[in-house]
Amino acid sequence: MLGSARSVAFDILQKVERGAFASDLLREAALDPRDAGLASQIVFGVLRFRAQLDFLIEHYAGRARRLDPEVRTALRMGLFQARYLERVPAHAAVAESVELVKRARKTSAGGFVNAVLRKADRQPVVWPCREVELSCPEWLLARWERHYGAGVAEGVARAALCEPETYVRVGAAGSRIQDIGSQSIVPLLRLEPGQRFLDLCAAPGNKTAQALEAGVDAVACDRYLRRLLPMAGLGAALVVLDGARTLPFSRPFDRILVDAPCSGTGTLARNPEIKWRLKPEDLAGFQRRQVALLEQARAALAPGGLLVYSTCSLEPEENEEVAATVPPQLVVETRHRLPGRDAGDGFFAAVIKSG
Repeated sequence: MLGSARSVAFDILQKVERGAFASDLLREAALDPRDAGLASQIVFGVLRFRAQLDFLIEHYAGRARRLDPEVRTALRMGLFQARYLERVPAHAAVAESVELVKRARKTSAGGFVNAVLRKADRQPVVWPCREVELSCPEWLLARWERHYGAGVAEGVARAALCEPETYVRVGAAGSRIQDIGSQSIVPLLRLEPGQRFLDLCAAPGNKTAQALEAGVDAVACDRYLRRLLPMAGLGAALVVLDGARTLPFSRPFDRILVDAPCSGTGTLARNPEIKWRLKPEDLAGFQRRQVALLEQARAALAPGGLLVYSTCSLEPEENEEVAATVPPQLVVETRHRLPGRDAGDGFFAAVIKSG
């Protein structure tokens, strides 16, 4: 019988190819802890090393072939287990990958899958280019190199191949899993008890919870009620709204956080599908919404107040170029966190005063 961990991983990877996010699907999967761990390893491993795995398929097959998506997914899974997971016996990776293509009604491809995976070993391979070696699209590598330098760009890409560390923040209300990069944003607001605080893009609520520990009077917003509902017990007023439009509040806020929706290129170790899904032209769309969010937030900022604009993106279109829409004398400071150089996810933050 096909192992449930591998069958779930296969189904998730197929759905990711159609636009879903792996982390969401893994949370929803009903697996025992042991199977959940293996499924997670396979899913994220295939997504992180996809370019290497696709090169290895051609390497072991002897030539490039046009493959059905189900066959390619099964081959990627088998090669990842055979080359990257030492605890998985090679025969298990082969046999169950063949079963996966049969389950997907691609029985005729079973012999090909078996033949390719039986050639797989752990011997070093000469990668043809850095895009394959670093398993990252060349256009992303090139823009990071232009913006940060070659060494940092390679460090960012290599960090995205590693399983991210788990960080736990211990606060007044207890402990909560929160990336250390994410934890660094709220302190920039210099919160004090009694201040009116607005979190304009609040879900899933980690930063709102962190801010509440300072004793602020908090309002947390999101475009969708379903994203706000898990925050019901935090103690903040919850408001469903589109922060890129005129805000409905009659009183200004002393402190505002705009943790804007973004490309997420600072979180590739955690969300590796982003690097295969994102296109250069997508950045302009993110920027338009980010500029609108920042404009509305600044209009709601009280005299003498502070606003932090932040993203988990590494791209200047979403960071420096958005901050540049504010008069430069109002930008108090900017900060970068870069994977491979700094612990945790990548983040950008600009601290902005009222004016």
